[in-house]
Amino acid sequence: MKTVAVIGAGASGLPAIKCCLDEGLEPTCFERTDDIGGLWNYTKEVHPDQACVMKSTVINTSKEMMCYSDFPIPSEYPIYMHNAYVQKYFRLYADKFGLDKYIKFNNEVLRIVKHEDHESTGQWTLQVRDRKSNMVTSHVFDAVMVATGHHAKKKMPDFPGMDTFKGDITHTHDYKSWKGYEDKKAVVVGGGNSGGDVAVELSRVASKVFLSTRRGAWIMNRIDYAGTPVDMLLTRRIVDLLRLSLPDYLVNLERALRLNSRFDHAKYSLKPKHKPFAQHPTINDDLPNKIANGSIIIKPNIKCFFETEVEFYDGTKEDADAVILGTGYIFGFPFIDKSIIDVKDNQIELYKYMFPPDLDKSTLSVIGCFQPLGAIMPMSEMQARLATRVFKEDVQLPSRVDRWVDIRKKKIAMRHRYVESTRHTIQVDFIPYMDELAKLNGCRPNLAQMLLRDPVLAIKCYSEPCTPYQFRLEGPGKWVGARQAIMTQWDRTWKPMRTRPLDINPDEPYNLYVKLAVALVILFIVWGILL
Repeated sequence: MKTVAVIGAGASGLPAIKCCLDEGLEPTCFERTDDIGGLWNYTKEVHPDQACVMKSTVINTSKEMMCYSDFPIPSEYPIYMHNAYVQKYFRLYADKFGLDKYIKFNNEVLRIVKHEDHESTGQWTLQVRDRKSNMVTSHVFDAVMVATGHHAKKKMPDFPGMDTFKGDITHTHDYKSWKGYEDKKAVVVGGGNSGGDVAVELSRVASKVFLSTRRGAWIMNRIDYAGTPVDMLLTRRIVDLLRLSLPDYLVNLERALRLNSRFDHAKYSLKPKHKPFAQHPTINDDLPNKIANGSIIIKPNIKCFFETEVEFYDGTKEDADAVILGTGYIFGFPFIDKSIIDVKDNQIELYKYMFPPDLDKSTLSVIGCFQPLGAIMPMSEMQARLATRVFKEDVQLPSRVDRWVDIRKKKIAMRHRYVESTRHTIQVDFIPYMDELAKLNGCRPNLAQMLLRDPVLAIKCYSEPCTPYQFRLEGPGKWVGARQAIMTQWDRTWKPMRTRPLDINPDEPYNLYVKLAVALVILFIVWGILL
């Protein structure tokens, strides 16, 4: 039995352990903390290079879109879960599949190097430090899955005069809650998800909150038409087809009109120069209201600091007691030799964002090192499903040349689509990326064949949310409960909302998107028959 080292027991490490067990591999997971969950394991204390959500953090993806593909989130859990529920789900998952016994807690991987006979065996040697005893030991494994994420090392800007500022300067990595900011004047830097969340939270207790954004941002709400989760509306195969079929300017125009129908981004001083799909979206339900009632004031980028003031590029100055930097992260793998994986300015060269392209034996993979337009959990799981079958040699990766071609194509496409930023180096879209990996692994659903044998399921898969269960319908790792999970996904979505008896039918009303999608699917079917 082949042995596999899994580094990290967070959202990506847990499915990596399970996928090893599913494929008959022997995993050992090294987790540097004393619990599972990674980023989602909230702690009151700040730990260096250990990412952690804020006390109030609510996840940006709905539960049906973020669950692991063979383990639906309990129907009674909220549609958008507080971090405590996310951690509960991880615990349920670990308990269900008996993952804890494969995890060595408080064990930190210091070094991963090729074993002395790596060229023939593909094996790796790991140096591991027990953080309680401080003892360092060496271990040899047939394969390695690195699931340490990309939210650990703070990206710190260097504004002129920062060292002279007498107030507090904190990165969102170290921000836990609003306590200590009561009645203070706070400047939050960064219009991304972390910066927006911190600004909204502080606006309830601080005397003034300024949100400084260099480019501006397009703001999305978690819920959309008829209260439907926005990712369940947009993450559909029919929507992807329309998006790919239409000119880029029309797709972005539609999205800009849709976002501006909620609030005019220009009037709220948030409108960026770039198009909506040229930047990772900022999800924030409260920000427009906070701007409208004066609780948050939008400012341009910071020009320089003074002892008690911050000057912005529009020439205005504001008194400030505290500055919180939502300026992102720099990811890397310091425990791996740069000849194997080298990261510069968040640029990384991995085949499918997983495999070092120049290794003769693909026995090392990175799990979860991407920025998804969608939920990371099922995507990391799909990576792990592929990696374990590559380790077993059930799946053969293409040639080294083809791997590099794929890497360069992705880099070119990303440069054309996104504004230049260290934030936009590992972006992936949910359905295309899942399909890419599933095709390699042999578990991509064949909707054309499905249309003949199970047309109801095929139309549902095509026109309704592309939930992770679709990738368990066939092929390696097939799950007998996948069809039922798809057919009941709306029941689980709306279950926690039904807290008061009504005299009307509570079933999900079909929205305009669904009607259009179903009509187009039927049109395509009829057109195919006529041809």
